[in-house]
Amino acid sequence: MDLPVAPPAFDATTGPRQRGRADLGADIGAGCGLVFLELIALVVIFGLWFLSGFNLDPGRTVTTDSLWGYLAAAGGVGVLALAAAAVAARAGAVVTVVTQAVMAALICVLVFGGAAAQSHQDRLCRDHPSATGCKGSD
Repeated sequence: MDLPVAPPAFDATTGPRQRGRADLGADIGAGCGLVFLELIALVVIFGLWFLSGFNLDPGRTVTTDSLWGYLAAAGGVGVLALAAAAVAARAGAVVTVVTQAVMAALICVLVFGGAAAQSHQDRLCRDHPSATGCKGSD
C-alpha cells in the first residue's frame, strides 16, 4: 500500500540542493573563540617584540629587534583569519565570517602601519646611524 507524501511546508532551495546554515549558537561561539585565539597570538607576537628591547641592567642600552619578522608572523595570523572566513562562508556561518573579516582587516591595518613605521626607522638609521633607537648608537 502506497501512502501519499505531503509536500514540504516551506522549501527555500534555489539550486539543486538545499543550503543549510550553521547553528547560531555554534556560529557565535566559533567566531568569538577564533577572535580570542587570534588576539592571544597577536599579544604573544608583539609581546616578544617588546621584550626584545627590555633589559633591567641600567648600564646597558638595548634597542628592540626589527619589526619585519614580527610583522610577518602577524600577517600569518591574518592569512589564517581569511582562511577561517572562507571555511565559515562555505558552512553558512555568517557571524564567524564577519568576525574573521573584521580581524583580517584589523591585522592588515596593523601590519601596514608597522611596516611603515619600521621602514621609517630603517631609513632614519641608514641616514643617521647615531640616531636614537639604531643599533649603532650603543
